[in-house]
Amino acid sequence: MCISIEHLFSANQSHCIMATDSMEIDDALYSRQRYVLGDTAMQKMAQSHVFLSGVGGLGVEIAKNIILAGVKALTVHDTKQCTKWDLGINFFIHEDDIISQRNRAEATLHRIAELNPYVHVAASTVPLDESTDLSFLKQYQCVILTEVSLSLQKKINDFCHAQQPPIKFISADVYGICSRLFCDFGDEFEVLDTTGEEPKEIFISNITQSNPGIVTCLENHPHRLETGQFLTFREVNGMSCLNGSTHQITVVSPYSFSIGNTSDMEPYLHGGIAVQVKTPKMFYFERLEKQLTNPMCLVADFIKPEAPLQIHIAMLALNHFEENFGRMPNIGCHQDAEEMLKIAISISETLENKPQVNGDVVKWLSRTAQGFLAPLAAAVGGVASQEVLKAVTGKFSPLQQWLYIDMLDIVTPLEKMGSEEFLPRGDRYDALRACIGESLCQKLHDLNVFLVGCGAIGCEMLKNFALLGVGTGQDKGLVTITDPDLIEKSNLNRQFLFRPHHIQKPKSYTAAEATLNINPCLKIDSYINKVCPATESTYSDEFYTRQDVIVTALDNVEARRYIDSRCVANLRPLIDSGTMGTKGHTEVVVPHLTESYNSHRDPPEEEIPFCTLKSFPAAIEHTIQWARDKFESLFSHKPSLFNKFWQTYPSAEEVLQRIKSGESLEGCFHVIKTLSRRPRNWTQCVELARVKFEKYFSHKALQLLHSFPLDTRLKDGSLFWQSPKRPPFPVKFDFNDPLHYDFIVSAAKLFATVYCVPFTEQDLSEETILKIISSVKVPEFRPSNKVVQTDETARKPDHIPVSSEDERNAIFQLEKSIQSNEALQNDLQMKPISFEKDDDSNGHIDFITAASNLRAKMYNIEPADRFKTKRIAGKIIPAIATATAAVSGLVALELIKVVGGYPVDAYKNCFLNLAIPIMVFTETAKVRRTEIRNGISFTIWDRWTIYGKEDFTLLDFINAVREKYGIEPTMVVQGVKMLYVPVMPGHIKRLKLTMQKLVKPSADKKYVDLTVSFAPETDGDEDLPGPPVRYYFVQEDN
Repeated sequence: MCISIEHLFSANQSHCIMATDSMEIDDALYSRQRYVLGDTAMQKMAQSHVFLSGVGGLGVEIAKNIILAGVKALTVHDTKQCTKWDLGINFFIHEDDIISQRNRAEATLHRIAELNPYVHVAASTVPLDESTDLSFLKQYQCVILTEVSLSLQKKINDFCHAQQPPIKFISADVYGICSRLFCDFGDEFEVLDTTGEEPKEIFISNITQSNPGIVTCLENHPHRLETGQFLTFREVNGMSCLNGSTHQITVVSPYSFSIGNTSDMEPYLHGGIAVQVKTPKMFYFERLEKQLTNPMCLVADFIKPEAPLQIHIAMLALNHFEENFGRMPNIGCHQDAEEMLKIAISISETLENKPQVNGDVVKWLSRTAQGFLAPLAAAVGGVASQEVLKAVTGKFSPLQQWLYIDMLDIVTPLEKMGSEEFLPRGDRYDALRACIGESLCQKLHDLNVFLVGCGAIGCEMLKNFALLGVGTGQDKGLVTITDPDLIEKSNLNRQFLFRPHHIQKPKSYTAAEATLNINPCLKIDSYINKVCPATESTYSDEFYTRQDVIVTALDNVEARRYIDSRCVANLRPLIDSGTMGTKGHTEVVVPHLTESYNSHRDPPEEEIPFCTLKSFPAAIEHTIQWARDKFESLFSHKPSLFNKFWQTYPSAEEVLQRIKSGESLEGCFHVIKTLSRRPRNWTQCVELARVKFEKYFSHKALQLLHSFPLDTRLKDGSLFWQSPKRPPFPVKFDFNDPLHYDFIVSAAKLFATVYCVPFTEQDLSEETILKIISSVKVPEFRPSNKVVQTDETARKPDHIPVSSEDERNAIFQLEKSIQSNEALQNDLQMKPISFEKDDDSNGHIDFITAASNLRAKMYNIEPADRFKTKRIAGKIIPAIATATAAVSGLVALELIKVVGGYPVDAYKNCFLNLAIPIMVFTETAKVRRTEIRNGISFTIWDRWTIYGKEDFTLLDFINAVREKYGIEPTMVVQGVKMLYVPVMPGHIKRLKLTMQKLVKPSADKKYVDLTVSFAPETDGDEDLPGPPVRYYFVQEDN
């Protein structure tokens, strides 16, 4: 019987979980990734077929990431059987797969398929070799090869490159402590969006009439453009022929650029916005055969720019060694290393630039080549997966054409170890042992590690811990994890330890259970606490002291800063990381060697000025924030204040009596106003929504134009209404306008919810809404003389004073409510709403989208769709599994160095952006030493200690510091509390008080951390800061 090769390679299609063929994007699952890739790329991806050969440690990483991303179909191919070795490199192979002697592709098939029900996953186990007819590959848009011989890689690459259109080709390998990635997307590959960044919008302050015309942007707003980019113009007054035209720019300064000849144009008057235009870019690729002799490499570590070429030669020598001898070099074998070095030298001669061979790189690659570093596979696998997504979508700039990531920083101490350290012992850690030796393996097993956060990076970290055997020691070792969150559907797109049946279960407990499936020997304690000052009784100094290293997997700066401060106080190493879309960072903090996370501060996020939000929006972000604030005020803040007030004053009659007698009850005016206007049925909810429409989108505009007519001029004679200020125009209500209708319905539903008014499907019908709207009496606009805030530095007032007329009005309204029986117990309660962005049925984003876009219409601002509005209003951080995997792999590589006690030069921080792509390794910042005077100095890691006793006074403390450390403190501070500042009134008297009385420690507190500072050398200078001083209340027993 004759079976075609195509049939053989798709023989196991019946095994796969069949995906839905719908092209609609499941936002509940993909929302965070949609913000990275956009819908066009997502839809292209959902139509693409991908072939992956080799389901080892690297292959399974790539498979995981591209299945989570959502390609249409993936075929995984492998001819090898599962072995004990695989347990330490492939997180989806289990003990029973080895006992059953399963093929690796078949063993992992169901486990990778359940990562995403929308992806068809099939397994193939037939041989792929030099004699294979490659025509079966024509059904795929992208082919990825791992663990394939170089000669076969060249043959398959030639086939893929020759197709029309070319099949995108990627090959990737991890050998010991080195990895490589190669891409070839054909002679020409067009990319529509090279960076994925939002097009920049620049507000213009001036354009010269000259050749070339110079465009200047508003002061303090740098344009951040690059020469060669294209811009289009709109809303330019005066030089109006620019509007709608596109120009290529040349950067002149951070605040100006030139656009070509403007000398014949009308003079510029005011206003105008320049918007960046994304232009397609063509990328050109060479075949593997040609690139082998003249490689184009991405340099990741600028301290050693020669490294990629050195590893390139070493890896080619390894491939030749394997083809010559039919095996890999033996672990730790010097003879094989020498043989490989000879091959490397002869290969170097065939390369175009005849580069120097680095003997150490060749030797260490030879010694460890049989081994496998799982975290290195996670790092290169994350990058490779993003390249697959680029290949099938044309989104982002592809890698040209090689990337080498290595772990050569670790080899120096390994030199001293005997070769037996690296030899296999028949357990799951043999691949790791071949790279780092038994002693370092044992240190990893005995490690106590605290992982904060079990989200996307947290899940990836736990997988890395399981493969490295962290916390599996017989007597020592423990992984402690904590995360207060429950699993949401949107998490499943990145947090690969979770499945649909885990939704609404705690992340930490679920992640712990899933990690034990990868490595049952792991000891893991899971908690659901936040790590913050409120939980310091759980995460105490004693707790931190028990940890060997802390790893953070957090999504906010505040939590990072707090944990960093706890690590510094307790002298614990910290490894931090984070991602935002395709960008990621890692940072290593090591006691006494490096600076800490808090040593540098990112500039704070720019806040939108209050007056911009309230009256002068210039961009859609301003109207979205306004709508988000309105939501919070109407449906959360006011209802909460209302409830709090009536919990304090239980009856309306009592409140009436008290305000009549002249008492001032905080917040009573607003509460009574809310009570008197309370809607009591669905009709009144719709009426209230209609009145709000008129107030927000008509009266507001009329009032502003009353306060500042269109021809208003400033003192310098310039127009008040000019860029970035945009004059508003009232929006006339139109029931047939979907935007107007959406606002009424979404607002009415939310009012009904907060005021506990039931409504039916019939109530929501267009017919019912129209009937109610038609009979609403909309209040006429009456201009007021209220002062409109125009100062950009002014902040929102804390509370607006209540006039005596308002107070009289409140008494009248409350009397009326009581007489009408509308101030009963039920009337004194509301149901505040907590904003929830991910539940599309709750109407929260519907209200914000409608309100924001109506305000945008009023100010002639380009509106935003619901999708963009949700991202901005919900402060959603775009995220994708590729970057998460890469970052967590890099963290785990640094963890190995921390555990090995490496010197400061070995550690690397990393910044990456997989979209461009760049990956930049930098040395960690060495710790700074601060001089006080007279040779006395300290670093952030130094801590002075003073032991006291029960009657120890503040003066005794100051004297003790002077005697022990040779310098007298002039100021003593505890956190934010000033214990002793001589210039403060009454502080001199404190010198006689006992430390117990001043500090007021809790019963279980043995010590307190204080900050001291010292008198400056010369009067008038600032005090000199000192290190923290840990004061023990009683002498500790030695």
